[in-house]
Order: sequence, then C-alpha cells, then structure tokens
Amino acid sequence: MESKKNKGELEALLAAKRKEGAAKFTKEKNKIYADGITSVADSGILEKALNVGDKAPDFNLKNALDESVSLYDELKNGPVVLTWYRGGWCPYCNITLHYLQEKLPEFQQAGATLMALTPELPDNSLSTSEKNNLEFNVLSDVGNTIGKEYGVVFKLTDEVAEIYEAGFGLSDVNGDKNNELPLAATYVVDTNGVIQYAFLDADYRERAESSDILDALSKLK
Repeated sequence: MESKKNKGELEALLAAKRKEGAAKFTKEKNKIYADGITSVADSGILEKALNVGDKAPDFNLKNALDESVSLYDELKNGPVVLTWYRGGWCPYCNITLHYLQEKLPEFQQAGATLMALTPELPDNSLSTSEKNNLEFNVLSDVGNTIGKEYGVVFKLTDEVAEIYEAGFGLSDVNGDKNNELPLAATYVVDTNGVIQYAFLDADYRERAESSDILDALSKLK
C-alpha cells in the first residue's frame, strides 16, 4: 500500500469538504461514519487487495455510452490509471472526479489512459459523467464484480448502510441489496498488465494525488 507522498490541491479540497461535513452532521452520525472507516481498516482489506507487482485482472465493462471497454485493449496504447469511486452521491467522489478531469491532459501527456470504475448502474454512472463533464471512461462495475477481483470491495456496517439507504437509496443506485462498496482505490497499470502504483486507504475521504500518479507514470518511461 502506498500513502500519499505529495500533499496537493486535491487534499486541500477534500479536507475542506471533510470539515464541512463534520460540522453539519450530528455527533452520532459522525461516530457512525468514523466507526465505519475503522471497520474497513480492521477487515484486513488493505493487506488483501492487489498491490504493486501484482498482475491486474483484465475486464470488459460498459462505459456511460454503453460501449464495451477492455483494460488489456487500452494497455496496447500505453499505461492505464484505474480509479474507483463509490458513486455520484458521494461528494468526495465528485470532487475527485472533477479534479481528475482537470488533470486529464497531464495524464494523457504522460501517455496514460484514465478510467474510473463504479458499482453504480449504467444510468447513474452516465448521470455522474455528464454532471462532472468527464472526458474519460466511467465504467459501470455492477455488483462490484471487477472490484472483487482486485480485492477492493468491502461490506458497509449496518449503521452506515441504513443511513445511505434512507438518504439516497443505495440499493436502487447500485441495483442490489449487498451493501457493498469499493475502496477509493487507484492503480497505475503498465503495458504488461502489472500494477506499478497502488493507492489504498480505508478512509473514503482520502484519495490519490495526481502528482503521485504522475510520478508513477514517469518511472515507466
């Protein structure tokens, strides 16, 4: 597991949202969310998830335009940056997606393709893509099938699941009642299909910095 090496703009944006959320939520809700993060950390997922040096499983998923996208087909053109997001309902995800869109030219200049995976149903991933004016592929991983192959999927605590169901209907958004979500993981996969950078964190409010991703890409040349 790699932590953030560079503190950057994204961390500042996420920290501001975190502060806003803490002030807005009740003490009880803040504790439920904190306990949820602890539960993820204690589950051992960070140690079990695929990491640097592991072979990235291939996949074929539909993008927001209902087109099939294959990881290994994309790798023929250069390295791929894979990033998972929880859903368009998550403010931290929207901040991150918008930020990644701003940094997209830098990833492209480094020869990389950026792809985002989400457990949202296709209609919802299309909405997220349009809302954030995303010019990279947003792929619908219904049932977290691919996320599970990478080992980045966890089960929500009952308390967090209850809040999400009451708040925006998680089961409707994802099309199942599994109460499972992916970590906000990010991988850099080289043209041989090997993971060369991995960002894994139990806290969904923490995300990979573009500078760290670009550092990893620069080492592939």
